[in-house]
Amino acid sequence: MSALSKAKGFKKSKSGLYVSMATSAFGVIGVVKQIKKARTENDTLRLIDAVVTGAAVVTNLAILYRELKSFGDDDVLLG
Repeated sequence: MSALSKAKGFKKSKSGLYVSMATSAFGVIGVVKQIKKARTENDTLRLIDAVVTGAAVVTNLAILYRELKSFGDDDVLLG
């Protein structure tokens, strides 16, 4: 099995989904910083950009969570 096919398989695994969710969750930190900066500068366009980016992060997390749930209920972290 080549390294490329192993990497593609990791993205479809539970641990790969956990890693993807963690990296997406770190995106929230950037969005919060962007919102704070836009508010202090009264920059409406930057605030709109931060809100749209935040919506994209939340949507991505929801999609990853749905994929994780499709693996089944045998996972400890999902309850």
